Amino acid sequence: MKVYKDFDLTNYNAYRLKAKCSRVFFPENEHDLLELYRLKRDYILLGNGYNVILTQTYYDEDFIVFNGNFNTVTVDKESHIISAESGATTLDVSEKALEHSLAGVEFYFDIPSSIGGAVVMNAGTKEGNTQSILMKVRYLDLADMTVKEKHNEDLELTYRNSLFQKQKDKVILKAWFQLQKGDAEEIKTIMEESKARRWAKQPRDYPNCGSVYKRPPGRFVGPMLDELGLKGYRVGDAEISKKHSGFIVNVGNATGPDILDLIRYTKERVKETFGVDLEVEQRII
Repeated sequence: MKVYKDFDLTNYNAYRLKAKCSRVFFPENEHDLLELYRLKRDYILLGNGYNVILTQTYYDEDFIVFNGNFNTVTVDKESHIISAESGATTLDVSEKALEHSLAGVEFYFDIPSSIGGAVVMNAGTKEGNTQSILMKVRYLDLADMTVKEKHNEDLELTYRNSLFQKQKDKVILKAWFQLQKGDAEEIKTIMEESKARRWAKQPRDYPNCGSVYKRPPGRFVGPMLDELGLKGYRVGDAEISKKHSGFIVNVGNATGPDILDLIRYTKERVKETFGVDLEVEQRII
């Protein structure tokens, strides 16, 4: 397990916000993680940094980071089940599935997330979501320091939500996905077409963390912000994307507070005009 002091987190969050923490741990396996939590409980967990807003330039707290570590992905060829540790990425899983001609996880190809984060958020696209393929999850329950497993039907998976969002004392270790045998060329085509559709609509030229808000019932966030003339609106170097106003991008040296101020202003305008309470999808740290 690697440990660093005064660690620079700038390249470990997708907004590329400048931040440091007093100490960071990169566990390599389940044993490492259990040892850390036997020492204490109050770590800040950071996956691949795709769905978080770092609000401070320096954190006195210790971080546990899953990024390039704790990321083994395995395939059971007979059952067509893929298992992935929480630090693996959705890209890792989709490419492993393609390698073995397994279908069902193509929508993961261009979703930027760790597997742990994907389960927590029930990540998905129009083509599918985590709930549709997830079999079970292995996790550490900090309430009694035991490792447990739960199956799909017990994980309270709904739109961008799960048991792990509601109960913060559970740390995902591993997930299993049930796929089906498919044709490699067809799978690859679906993956590439899905990526092309997303890249055509989403801002990929500036650092961002994907959709900022959950989709409100019966509404779409982008069109509401467009109607309010907020596309391109800035606070500091945090900007509502000119390409897709459901995204906030860092066009220079944005800070966490810049992003939070932009979110606050946006929510106020939407509430005043449409009577809609926008719910932030990203995790604020």
